Amino acid sequence: MNELIAVVDDEPDIVEIIALQLKKAGFRAAGFFDGQSFLNSLERTTPDLVLLDLMLPDIDGLEICKRLRRKEEWASIPVIMVTAKGEETDKILGLELGADDYVTKPFSAKELVARVKSVFRRTRGPVEAKRLEVDKRLIIDLDKHETLVKGHKVDLTSTEFRILRLLASRKGWVFTREQILDYLWGHEKIVVDRTIDVHIRNLREKLGPEAAELIKNIRGVGYKLGT
Repeated sequence: MNELIAVVDDEPDIVEIIALQLKKAGFRAAGFFDGQSFLNSLERTTPDLVLLDLMLPDIDGLEICKRLRRKEEWASIPVIMVTAKGEETDKILGLELGADDYVTKPFSAKELVARVKSVFRRTRGPVEAKRLEVDKRLIIDLDKHETLVKGHKVDLTSTEFRILRLLASRKGWVFTREQILDYLWGHEKIVVDRTIDVHIRNLREKLGPEAAELIKNIRGVGYKLGT
């Protein structure tokens, strides 16, 4: 392992405990007690994953998530939201903004480490073909974690990339929303069908008119990728 995990939380004790457990599990950890110091650090070092508290003293965690997803070099960094908020809407909004998972306080540090490992497994995926060529317009490079539309790189979030990879893995096959939800987040019942629709809409916008039409909506069922 040895991946670098950024822990962003305004409670020093929590940051210390999480960092200790991460290091025991073979990761490196960097702690930040506010959003701005974390954002400043990105100009120097890019972490492999971010544990992001929503309730920070300066910048809301959801806003930080938005900024990560808007910038090319940060867009694919996996994000796990760590929050005391238990409201369903907060979790759904975070996932729709591109977070890869969430953990609600109070939690055990060991559980959090397990979630980190799970996100890394999901984002890396199983060994498969290195390039998925949907057609001449759309190519998915799995080694580089890149999406190319007519040879030009399109920056996707980790969740968007995984949805596209799933659809491309069986071209023409219709995946139900439930199947896509299970692929992304397992059996987390908090996530609702419309979360997938939001990601698909964002994905189409990023692919642009050249390739957006490849993602087909099968009314009442789900989505497929095909010409």
